[in-house]
Amino acid sequence: MADSETPHTPPLLLPDAIHHAIRPGAAVLRLETTHSREGLLDGAWWPRTRDIETELPALISVLTGHLGPITRVGVDASAWNGLPARLVVDGRVVHLDSDPVGDDTVLITRGHNDHFALLVVPPDTATDAAREAMASAVRADNITQAAQILVATTPEPGDDVAADG
Repeated sequence: MADSETPHTPPLLLPDAIHHAIRPGAAVLRLETTHSREGLLDGAWWPRTRDIETELPALISVLTGHLGPITRVGVDASAWNGLPARLVVDGRVVHLDSDPVGDDTVLITRGHNDHFALLVVPPDTATDAAREAMASAVRADNITQAAQILVATTPEPGDDVAADG
């Protein structure tokens, strides 16, 4: 079959509706939904706790619904309490790779070599700072590393405290 006769399957894109809370009390997720995927990060995740066995299944479930099966997740070992080697989510085994690198990201792998890098906003981040960090991460033209985004969006101590006078 000639190349011109080969059916073209467009890449799976994430609908804009994904930009909301997965469900009350679950992690907040935002993803870039452009065809280009040119930004440094593909999105941002704001888990509610540091318990990966509680937080990661909801993230994997929602991503699987839009991207297809997730096979691996790479995480920063220092950001989580206890890391299993794998989790079973919706009847599928997802392998976890951990690294003590501290880069403030999670790397989602679908298939054999299709990676999505998400900024991980720490659970204790103030709402406004988390929203600002997530908005920066999903910009199609973002070239800022995850750690730099978090530093830039974290208020200085006392910024939210009225000055005495």
